[in-house]
Amino acid sequence: MKNQQFKRIFVIVMDSVGIGEAPDAAEFNDTGADTLGHIAEKMKGLHMPNMDKLGLTQVKKYEGASEVERPEGYYGKMEEISAGKDTMTGHWEIMGLHIDKPFRTFPDGFPEKLINELETRTGRKIIGNKPASGTEILEELGSQHVETGDLIVYTSADSVLQIAAHEEIVPPEELWNICETARELTLDEPYMIGRIIARPFKGEPGNWERTSNRHDYALKPFGRTVMNELADAGFDSIAIGKISDIYDGEGVTSSMRTESNMDGMDKLEQSIAMDFNGMSFLNLVDFDAKFGHRRDPLGYGRALEEYDARLPKVLEELKEDDLLIITADHGNDPVHHGTDHTREYVPLIAYSKSLKNPGSLGTRKTFADVGATVADNFNVASPEIGTSFLNELK
Repeated sequence: MKNQQFKRIFVIVMDSVGIGEAPDAAEFNDTGADTLGHIAEKMKGLHMPNMDKLGLTQVKKYEGASEVERPEGYYGKMEEISAGKDTMTGHWEIMGLHIDKPFRTFPDGFPEKLINELETRTGRKIIGNKPASGTEILEELGSQHVETGDLIVYTSADSVLQIAAHEEIVPPEELWNICETARELTLDEPYMIGRIIARPFKGEPGNWERTSNRHDYALKPFGRTVMNELADAGFDSIAIGKISDIYDGEGVTSSMRTESNMDGMDKLEQSIAMDFNGMSFLNLVDFDAKFGHRRDPLGYGRALEEYDARLPKVLEELKEDDLLIITADHGNDPVHHGTDHTREYVPLIAYSKSLKNPGSLGTRKTFADVGATVADNFNVASPEIGTSFLNELK
């Protein structure tokens, strides 16, 4: 068995930070999508000097980018081979699964049979039942919910069933139980819904605010991921943010919830301070949930700059035998039509203090190259898809 090159690998998923249309974008109605590029244009210059130093500008030219002659990290981009552009599909592929059948979506709302069953099981009426943004549906139905106790059910362009309730009307614990019931009802055909999401909120009309008591109830991955292999081999597999929800706890040895991107970066730093052997896996959800879906390029841009400003401390705290991998799971172009994710290339950055000759990792044919690299480093079973780039890191 070969020596382990890195004791710890930290993976950051910048949720939805795509860098330009993928070769098959037209098949997803996403021709011209460019999350990072369009944000930079709307910002009249996006400033991410630390990502640029790591190699971002080598794979994506954008307005405001820094000129970097010799990047400090390895850089490349990845395309997705799975039949979807949602969070679960992207993350599952990152850890080695090929999802060849997309999760079901419900552009006209959920079938009456499902809604009736939910009402019967929960003892509460359901209102909404249509695609909507989380903020708009609260503006429309929040007051009615508070008056009646009826549950607000809505979906999106993703395979999700979201249930919103005011914490003073439906306590979070009750809402979580309701979502667990919805999860049981939608595991199999004809529904096969990717995620059930509890969306607690508080406040009053005109000032509704979603709370951090969100819970995601995902389908279990359709096969073993690299996280399963790590955990079964005795390595640590630390999930930060919604990672544990996305994989339904599979292969997770410990988890930390987050309230925001900045809290996610705080938790990442906490994990760097821990003594462990394995992987720390972080999702930064605000980019997608707060700005991409809401089609807010300026808010998205500011969030990217805030994230970038946190990187110097992260890089400083890493040890010589640590590896940092930064990527994304799909795009969500805030100037594109609708409120859907977009089919795009995602960035790939790899950095370690021990690497002396950073260079290009090229265009990777699947997100699973990340999982394959993690598996290769820890000498566990490799996924069926993906090619490790570990030997390219010198």
